[in-house]
Amino acid sequence: MDFALTDDQRAIQDAARAFADAELAPHSAEWDETKHFPVDVMKHAAEMGFCGIYTGEEHGGMALGRVEAAVIFEELSRGDVSTAAFISIHNMATWMIDRFGSDELRARYVPRLVSMELIASYCLTEPGSGSDAAGLRTTAKLDGDHYVLNGSKAFISGAGTSDVYVVMARTGADGPKGISTFVVEKDTPGLSFGAQEKKMGWNSQPTAIVAFDDCRIPAANLLGKEGDGFRYAMMGLDGGRLNIAACSLGGARLALETTLDYVASRKQFGKPIADFQNTQFKLADMATQLDACRLMVMRGAWAMDTNHPDKTKWCAMAKRMATDACFQIADEALQLHGGYGYLKDYPLERIVRDLRVHRILEGTNEIMRVITAREMMRQ
Repeated sequence: MDFALTDDQRAIQDAARAFADAELAPHSAEWDETKHFPVDVMKHAAEMGFCGIYTGEEHGGMALGRVEAAVIFEELSRGDVSTAAFISIHNMATWMIDRFGSDELRARYVPRLVSMELIASYCLTEPGSGSDAAGLRTTAKLDGDHYVLNGSKAFISGAGTSDVYVVMARTGADGPKGISTFVVEKDTPGLSFGAQEKKMGWNSQPTAIVAFDDCRIPAANLLGKEGDGFRYAMMGLDGGRLNIAACSLGGARLALETTLDYVASRKQFGKPIADFQNTQFKLADMATQLDACRLMVMRGAWAMDTNHPDKTKWCAMAKRMATDACFQIADEALQLHGGYGYLKDYPLERIVRDLRVHRILEGTNEIMRVITAREMMRQ
């Protein structure tokens, strides 16, 4: 058992850290304040290979593993949680097209997705089906050589800006086996977008309803086979859960590093607050939680890379633990800053706002417990 990164993985980590320090961190507060979607910067990330991390090499991806992806997303999110999280979603959608699409679909979309000439969104959640994802009601009915989509998707990151939408829709009976997955282009007639949501965090990416009103797409835009779409969506989410957990690691790490600097310089009762045992205990617990979460994320990533039979359970466990604990680390860091932590002069309040949603998306942490228990009962 070797807990060290390889030389290649350390080089990837260094590259991601340098990119985040130069391109993300200096602008994070401004993007949050102005709700700016930094497409130009994400295209720079694509030049580094960060928009096709585990997409195959045939169409320009890096073909790296999930361990490398976790390393990259921790570093990127230390620069800006919200933007790193969107890059994660783009990677998931791109991988699904590359993994399950026909040769023609892959050749048409994947090269432009890994370069971020095209931006991708993932469309599963609906206004009436969140945790009950298999209860979705958006339909896709075959009409000659086209499918006609009707329905809507909610909380879609990139909605209105993204060029490509990976959409789960019902082609058959109720339940997961009646769901298929499609690629829908932005300018398709019948596709429209709601008003931008006003959110607590994740302000550097747009979020809105995606609506389908007799939206006709070529039948060739089906990924894989009819009825397999829910399985594809869940396979995408195993990796997506690790990515969002890794994004939580990066945000919490920035919060802890910022706090270490602050408590060393902030004086109360005649000495730095770092000298108080209470402060030291809090810092020790924060560091221990962060390290434990990272180990769980890496085990889940290793399980994905080796196709371990417990991969789904371990990904769910890692996502639940990391997103809960990292939010608490960020909140404790804010508390140690006192009133200053509540000000936008410091990054703490932004990190807290951005990390909060990680406990909800890619499957709520309550659903992570359901998955974990279900997988345990099967053994």
